[in-house]
Amino acid sequence: MGTLLETYDARRKATMLSEQEIQELRSKYYNATVTSIRKPHDELMVIRVTPDFPIPPHKAGQYTTLGLGYWEPRVPGAQEETLKPQDYRKVVRRAYSLSSSIWKNGELIEPEDETYLEFYIVLVKRSNGHAPALTPRLFMLNEGDRLVCGPKITGHYTLEGVRPDDRVVFLATGTGEAPHNKMILELIRSGHRGPIGSAVCVRYRRDLAYIEAHRRLEQYRPDYRYITLTTREPEVMGRKKYIQDILRSGELEERLGWELDPRCTHVFLCGNPAMIGAPKKDASGNLVFPQPTGAVELLVRRGFKIHHPKDPGNIHFEEYW
Repeated sequence: MGTLLETYDARRKATMLSEQEIQELRSKYYNATVTSIRKPHDELMVIRVTPDFPIPPHKAGQYTTLGLGYWEPRVPGAQEETLKPQDYRKVVRRAYSLSSSIWKNGELIEPEDETYLEFYIVLVKRSNGHAPALTPRLFMLNEGDRLVCGPKITGHYTLEGVRPDDRVVFLATGTGEAPHNKMILELIRSGHRGPIGSAVCVRYRRDLAYIEAHRRLEQYRPDYRYITLTTREPEVMGRKKYIQDILRSGELEERLGWELDPRCTHVFLCGNPAMIGAPKKDASGNLVFPQPTGAVELLVRRGFKIHHPKDPGNIHFEEYW
C-alpha cells in the first residue's frame, strides 16, 4: 500500500513499527485482496474485493465489513489522528453495503460472475468528532493490496416481502445507492414484473458513479426509471430539490410515470438520516418523527407502513451514519 519510499518511511516513523512488523501484522489480519478500483474522482471509489474464503450466501441489500490496520498510511490532508503507541497494532473496521455495477461486457451480471464483493465508498477526511480512521486509509489502496473483509454478510435491508408484480422505488443519497444497485439487479434477474424506479440525490454530477449503468438499464427495460438530483451545481442554486421535495410535490410520481400506491408499492430508503427521517416511539408507543420532515413521515401520511422483520410493511430504510 502506497508506492513512494517516503510514504513508508513516514509511516514507520509515525507508528514506531518496522517494515517487518507491518508485514507480520498484515499476514495475521488481512484475508482479502483488492481486485479492482474505479475512482470517478479523488473522493469517490468503487472497489472490488476478493476474499481468501468462499463468498458466503447472502441477499441483495446486505452488508459486511472492511478493515485496515492503523499502521497503514492515510491520504494527505486528512484530519490529524491522536493515537497511542499500542493503537498502531490494531485494525479499524466499518460496515459497508454490497453494491453492483449491474453490467458485464454489455450483459447483466450473472451470479456466477460475482467472484468478488463490490463496495461504493466516499472519502471522509474530517468529522466533528474523532478523526476518520478507515476511509482515509482505504483511499490509499491499489489493486493487489490486502485488507480485512468480514466473513459474514448480514442485514435486514432486503427485498423480502416484495411480490413479483409490486411497484418498487429506491430513494438514496450519495453512496446510499450501493445496496439499491444490487437489489435492482436481483429484481431484474429474478424476472420481476412490476415497474422499478430509483432516485438518488448527490452534490455534483460527478458523484453519480453508476449513472451509465442505470441509463443502460433504462434502455434495456422500458419500465425502469433513474432519477438524479444535484444540489451544488451552479444551475440549481436557489432552486435545488431533495428527495423529500420531489416526494412531497408529486414530481417523483410524475417522473416515474406511476403512482406510489401503498397497496402495491414498496419504498426503499438509504443514506442521509435527514432524508429518511426515521421515527422513534414515545412512552405510549406513538411514532415521533424528527424535523425537518423526512421521507418516512411523508410516506406514512399516505398510508405506507414501516417494515419490521416481525411486522412486515412497505417502507424499508437503512441509515448510513
